[in-house]
Amino acid sequence: MTAKICGITNKDAALCAVKHGAKAVGFVFAKSKRKISPEDAKEIIAELPGDIWKVGVFVNESKENIDEIVKVSGINVIQLHGDETSEFAAQFSLPVIKAFSIQSEADLQTVVDFTCDYVLLDSPREHYHGGNGKTFDWNIIKDYDFNGKKVILAGGLHKDNVETALKTVKPYMVDVSSGVETEGKKDLLKIEEFLNKVTVRNQ
Repeated sequence: MTAKICGITNKDAALCAVKHGAKAVGFVFAKSKRKISPEDAKEIIAELPGDIWKVGVFVNESKENIDEIVKVSGINVIQLHGDETSEFAAQFSLPVIKAFSIQSEADLQTVVDFTCDYVLLDSPREHYHGGNGKTFDWNIIKDYDFNGKKVILAGGLHKDNVETALKTVKPYMVDVSSGVETEGKKDLLKIEEFLNKVTVRNQ
């Protein structure tokens, strides 16, 4: 079990995440207060170790635009956070994470039916597709059979609830963005504290 720090917009936050044990960092290329250009993402990615997931987050983007951003930025994992289909996701050679908004257990069959290796389970959508800083009822997914898919838990996580989340859900990975921010900007101390809690839970 490890962590992804999403919504990275500067080198210091990315390097802090890697230093303290994050397996993945996320770059948002969709409409968001954390949106980054492919060129700026490229500069940050150039400083990161090769084994780190550099995840590009997209919402209902065309395959052509995603391919171009992959080429420019150097991301090595694609996260689809919109209404994309299994057929769309299957077109990519890179690993794909498909995000789903979870409101009730009825949403979980859609997750199982989607063809991909990694699924990100997030709180219900608001103004943006994700990054709302709110949790959902983790008991909905506790002990649920996702047919071998690796679950990434997102939505409202922070240093004070991540240990409970890990114990309840036992996900493959946790994903945090607003929970490691102060006044909308990544806070290096909060990144460190969050990742320390994940590391302690792993021991």
